[in-house]
Amino acid sequence: MERRFWPVYGLRMTTPRLELRLPDTELLDELAAVAADGVHDPAEMPFLFPWSDAGPEGRGRATFQHVLGTIADWRPEKWTLSLAVLRDGKVVGRQDLFATDFAMTREAKTGSWLGIAHQGQGIGTEMRAAALHLAFEGLGARWVTSAAMTDNPRSLGVSRKLGYRPDGLSTASVRGELRTIQRLRLDRAEWESRRAVPVHVHGLEACGELFGV
Repeated sequence: MERRFWPVYGLRMTTPRLELRLPDTELLDELAAVAADGVHDPAEMPFLFPWSDAGPEGRGRATFQHVLGTIADWRPEKWTLSLAVLRDGKVVGRQDLFATDFAMTREAKTGSWLGIAHQGQGIGTEMRAAALHLAFEGLGARWVTSAAMTDNPRSLGVSRKLGYRPDGLSTASVRGELRTIQRLRLDRAEWESRRAVPVHVHGLEACGELFGV
């Protein structure tokens, strides 16, 4: 693929089990298929915007459009890196890292989902660790934040394992119900003291300007 004008396609991260990279249209179709197969129990809703309530075709199409939209809307002042997560060459989920005015704030946020067939295997922790390595080691972040519903123990457990600390509560209406959201914050020192997953980043030098660094 030609990377002259969008070198982010050459950015790649590897961990002992995973590879994370911006998906081209072929890989994006595979990611959409994982979303179509389901990402959580239909009785639950872990997302503020309930995109996953759509049927299989709707979930797949929303995923495809979302990732393309992040590329179309990308600016150094406000960007979303939406990565396909691969295990043994097969797509298993998506890991996002996003920021606004990163050059000034040095603060980024994470978000993610895994196909329901790939949950409960420690993949969520490993792919978040990759995103944190990119943020802190690669881009020079001072903080990374996240959030999860207070009744989402799996996401909160991943955050605790990686060193995030509680950063206050907020509320939101989701599916017409009031939900409580736990905000979480991780600083560089805590990340360095907890880092345990080996992560290698490739191709960042060519696209640093796009991240505002």
